[in-house]
Amino acid sequence: MGLHQLHYLVGLESPPQRLFLCSVWLCADGKRCTLINPTHWQLVRQNAGRWSYKYPHYTTHLEKNKAMAKSKLMEMHNVGIVVESLDSAIAFFAEIGLTLEGRMMVEGEWAGRVTGLGNQSVEVAMMVTPDGHSRLELSRFITPPTVADHRTAPVNALGYLRVMFRVEHLDELVTRLTTKHGAQLVGEVMQYENVYRLCYIRGTEGLLIGLAEELEAK
Repeated sequence: MGLHQLHYLVGLESPPQRLFLCSVWLCADGKRCTLINPTHWQLVRQNAGRWSYKYPHYTTHLEKNKAMAKSKLMEMHNVGIVVESLDSAIAFFAEIGLTLEGRMMVEGEWAGRVTGLGNQSVEVAMMVTPDGHSRLELSRFITPPTVADHRTAPVNALGYLRVMFRVEHLDELVTRLTTKHGAQLVGEVMQYENVYRLCYIRGTEGLLIGLAEELEAK
């Protein structure tokens, strides 16, 4: 059993208009998770079965607090990718070098109110790079089902997303990914001046992945 912290900005209907910055802890037990109350947040039941989170000593009301502190970017926490097979995606990114940080079911109306999908059921796996600074959130939608698929769209498609990793021994990794996971090299492995060797591959489920090897300064 482990604890996982999620951060959400929850907006309630107006009037009055309210925004709450919520720090929610999820306790993962196998594939099920239970919402528990942190010591400094209270879970508050609203009318009609709605839930919100309120700090016991301070609530932010936009109409009462016109001089809110300016937002400050703290970090880029993760990039989300929706897949069909969570097991295959975990194995592929583990081959690159990421570590599975946690896996759980995210269900219910509270989650759907964040995504705008209503009542939803999604299996989520969080994978982290060795330095602990970058993460991939892999998701498999059970309810509602997926409605679009652009995994194999070309790199010049509008809105297309790709992830690039800096690695060592690029050629060995490409060989391992193509042999063990059926990845395909998109173009060629090319060298940019004396800085990088890099390439694009189609990995699990055709996802576009960039790999770059930094060259030692001469």
